[in-house]
Formats: sequence, structure tokens, C-alpha cells
Amino acid sequence: MLESNIKAVNKDIKVLLKDAQALFSAAATLSGEKADEARARGMKLLDAAMVAAQDAQASALATGKEMVNSTDAYVKENPWSSIGVAATAGLLVGLLCCRKS
Repeated sequence: MLESNIKAVNKDIKVLLKDAQALFSAAATLSGEKADEARARGMKLLDAAMVAAQDAQASALATGKEMVNSTDAYVKENPWSSIGVAATAGLLVGLLCCRKS
């Protein structure tokens, strides 16, 4: 679910940035009031992209903290199985690193 949210936010940010780039390009050829309006819309789009990026960052941070807390609780409740899993993972990594090709 988190990955789909991140992908959706990334897609939205890319669309917003492309729209802002198009507006700024158009504003470069315009003058006067129309250029000011285009720049203002571009700034609004960039602000929206920044807000979306900050929201995605906050969500990812909150999810990461939840994962850390649940992992910490599991390790405290099941210390021996956690040690076994860590030892097995260490053994597998060691075997993969030391394999002769």
C-alpha cells in the first residue's frame, strides 16, 4: 500500500512539475499581465508539488517509525527466535560473500 501511495504521489508531482515548466515556458514569450498570471499559476503548481512531496515524506516517516516499533516489540517478545533469524541471515550472507566463482 505504501509503495502504491508513493508511486501515485511521484506521478502527481511529475505532472505538476511538467505543467509548471510549460507555464513558465509560455510566460517567457508573454509579457505584461498574461505573463504575471502564468507565473502565478506556475508558482501555485510548484507549491502544490512541494506540499505533496512533504506529505509523502511525512507518511513514509510515520510508516518507518511504525515498522521500527513493531520490530522492536517483536524482538523483545521473541529474543531467541530473533537471534536465530539474525544468525541464519548472517550465515547466508557470509556464504554468499565467500563463495569462490
